[in-house]
Amino acid sequence: MKPRLQTSLGQNLVLTPQLRQALHLLQLSTVELETEIAAAVESNPLLDWEEPQPVGVEPLSERVSAQDAREAREAERREVDGADSRDGETQAWDGDDGWSERGGGGGQGGDFDGDGDPADRMIQSESLQDHLSWQLHLSTMSPRDRNIGIALIDAIDDDGYLRASLEDIAATLRPDIDAAADEIAAVLCRVQRFDPVGIGARDLGECLCLQLDPMPADTPGRALALRAAREHIERLPRLGASGLADALGCTPSEADTALQLLRSLDPRPGAQIGTIPHDNYVTPDCVIARHNGVWRVTLAGSHAPRLTIHRGYEQLIQHAGASDAGYLKGRLQEARWLLKNIEARGETLLKVVRCLVRQQSGFLEFGKRALRPLTLREVADEIGMHESTVSRAVARKYVHTPRGTLSLKDFFDSGVGTEGGGEASSTAIQQMIRSLVDAENPRKPLSDARLADLLKAAGVPVARRTVAKYREAMQIASSHERVRIA
Repeated sequence: MKPRLQTSLGQNLVLTPQLRQALHLLQLSTVELETEIAAAVESNPLLDWEEPQPVGVEPLSERVSAQDAREAREAERREVDGADSRDGETQAWDGDDGWSERGGGGGQGGDFDGDGDPADRMIQSESLQDHLSWQLHLSTMSPRDRNIGIALIDAIDDDGYLRASLEDIAATLRPDIDAAADEIAAVLCRVQRFDPVGIGARDLGECLCLQLDPMPADTPGRALALRAAREHIERLPRLGASGLADALGCTPSEADTALQLLRSLDPRPGAQIGTIPHDNYVTPDCVIARHNGVWRVTLAGSHAPRLTIHRGYEQLIQHAGASDAGYLKGRLQEARWLLKNIEARGETLLKVVRCLVRQQSGFLEFGKRALRPLTLREVADEIGMHESTVSRAVARKYVHTPRGTLSLKDFFDSGVGTEGGGEASSTAIQQMIRSLVDAENPRKPLSDARLADLLKAAGVPVARRTVAKYREAMQIASSHERVRIA
């Protein structure tokens, strides 16, 4: 064996830097795109933000800003011959291809005011622990009891239950505080009087009792409801009104009144207080609205700062030396690529969203029950793009609709063949299952097999195991776990 040279012919796809950048920008979310643009402006002197013009102010092309003058002086210090501060003006560049790069946010923007949409802001929601701690610090307690109360509040879960034992709470307080279980229980009684009512309970029976205790003594069914919550909470779902009457030694009508009172209580009091993370930040990329009965799609962010090319630095190329001119030309080309790719990103996004609106107009009008099966390939074939391009355009993108801010992925769904020859989306089938479960007899819940039979009778043949999979995905308990009081 010895080294040798040989030639061969072949074909392969080479991604140019411009194409790589276009693919990279397409898969970014709006927040990530803003970060990318800001970084590009910081590193490329040929890029600049187009400032909004106040009413009554002379055009920017007829005046020289202080920043431009400073930039011109810096250019002079770099001994760039012919630098003229009069040319240090910032204006939009009119590209050779006739497209407008003024939409630095990516194309034509709709009349979307981001400041008025909660989805465009950092979601601020008070947590359950914050709500309870606020009440704790307003209570008259000794520093020792307050520290015990803090430990108890930290151990309360999102549903409002204290899952840790008093011994575990005592262990977390050591060695700073050596508290007995009785002392911790006394502070817990104070915490259990906080809002929302029923907080800090250790089981469902105690939670219901905490909500019944503040009620007036003459509340119909209160006494029997307290006994049922304390003594028969585990058997309550299967007893019913007649069985509870026998267990409590009362008439069926009195037992039914107590059951009605128990049903009116909240088994998850902690869920009343929001637990949304403070860093949940969503910005819609497009706005879908209906005008004169027709769905319209526009890009969001029309009020965002717009990107332009710095006219002053562009004109410096003609007077700069060879090395500086080469540097500025390279930066100018990068700036033009970025502006074109941002514009292309907006156009691609509009094509995809408009296709989704055409395909899923029923979903926008009637909700998830009208969602039809749709795949990336169908959208790609309709708009004449590759499937991977559609996938990049959909990733981490959101749209503002009359039904709220939705992810573009919500418009896609797999399908199941129907007896009529069409297809039903899995989301629509899940909604049908939920409707059947909501309307079932609570004493005789529908089994997965029975749900499958009902769906088949409605023209949607689905196997029992598929029903079980959808039911578990919706976090619906099995039939024997859904048995509840009639």
